[in-house]
Amino acid sequence: MAAVAATVAMGSVLVAGPASAKNGCGGASWYALSSKTASGERMNASKLTAAHKSLRFGTKLRVTNSRNGKSVVVRINDRGPFIRGRILDLSKAAANQIGMISSGHAKVCYEVVSR
Repeated sequence: MAAVAATVAMGSVLVAGPASAKNGCGGASWYALSSKTASGERMNASKLTAAHKSLRFGTKLRVTNSRNGKSVVVRINDRGPFIRGRILDLSKAAANQIGMISSGHAKVCYEVVSR
């Protein structure tokens, strides 16, 4: 179980999220649509971007393919994925850099590098 910090200040309790809130591991897939993303910008498969369910738009993540150790830094600009067990949808360019184009999906780990 992840550690949770609590602070009492002026009669209220402030509870921080899990210690690992900046990191995650799970399945990732890639996509190359030309529609608008949830952030309002047009999806561009040649840019290093990704979709995540809840991270703030503009957050940058270092994503590492667990199978081969290759990594890429992406910027969150969309929401998703909407398939159980998947934590990220990567642009085609990002997926290519970490070697997951042919399989279509991979187990990855990510860490927030800037917000």
